[in-house]
Amino acid sequence: MRSLFPVTDQTPAGGPEAAPADDREWSLDELADRYAYPETDRPVLRANMVSTLDGAAMHDGRSQPISCPTDMRIFGTLRGLADAVVVGAETVRQEGYRPARARDAFAERRAAAGQGPAPAIAVISASLDLDFSLPLFTEPLVPTLLLTGAAASAERRDAAEKAGARVLIAGEGRTVEPRQVVDVLAEQGLKRLLTEGGPTLLGQFVAADVLDELCLTVSPMLAAGDARRIAGGPRMTLPERFSLASVLEEDGFLFTRYRRP
Repeated sequence: MRSLFPVTDQTPAGGPEAAPADDREWSLDELADRYAYPETDRPVLRANMVSTLDGAAMHDGRSQPISCPTDMRIFGTLRGLADAVVVGAETVRQEGYRPARARDAFAERRAAAGQGPAPAIAVISASLDLDFSLPLFTEPLVPTLLLTGAAASAERRDAAEKAGARVLIAGEGRTVEPRQVVDVLAEQGLKRLLTEGGPTLLGQFVAADVLDELCLTVSPMLAAGDARRIAGGPRMTLPERFSLASVLEEDGFLFTRYRRP
């Protein structure tokens, strides 16, 4: 893997001759440094998605076919830096989500930042129509969080809590408000937030103007078909422009990072 931007990353203090060779494997520490959250007291919501050249966010309903091993290493790094991973209920059902695991490679970094051993998984679900016998709820290292509306079924809330999940209210009625999701998680001390979609949830965060960063892997594949793009949902009055922060490349895959100016 090689860094394409910023270009100064490849000219270390020892001069150009000390720069690392292209196409080497980056260590997890190097990836963690590259993707470190900004130093701020406010919550930061980052998204991690993958897309084909023709804009497909998945193939046959899953993102794995358009991914690659390095994309998964970055995926793991982003999780290793996060306080909580925010995901939609449909993605949980389609992707077979499991609890985040503790990884030795990030243990020291997380301890220094005052984080727990692994990020919490925070599932957005207005209906709470989920299978609470899944490992995501029965075997997490830290309790899985469920964010729902104030009018969610009391029966489903009880079932979730009996399974070990924590239910948090982030909206009135039966809806979940994206901005309240960020605020409620921040109130729990979870400010380094990572959303892995799906497209509907990401679209809601974008439309609500609460997304701070997008880590997008551009896959050198064409998928055609009718797969959705990375974000869908409410239409914005005007497109919002983000600034390019980083580009890595390996085997034709581009690993980009954009943030608010």
